[in-house]
Amino acid sequence: MSKMKGAIVVNTDRCKGCQLCIVACPKDVIALAQKQVNVHGYPFVESAKPDDCIGCAACATVCPDGCITVYRKKVEG
Repeated sequence: MSKMKGAIVVNTDRCKGCQLCIVACPKDVIALAQKQVNVHGYPFVESAKPDDCIGCAACATVCPDGCITVYRKKVEG
């Protein structure tokens, strides 16, 4: 039986730090970047626990600005 492994890529320049993706993530993978802001002065999110991502895409679904891209692959195990 194969397991799904996921990864997210955040467009930090477009992210405005609304944190909707943090709330939507069932595995608590996403967190607000500590003491960092993007080119527009907004705090942004990042993948804090990338190994825990299951690729469910809940974060990308709720993102109002389309800043998150989700990648999934099957892992044998």
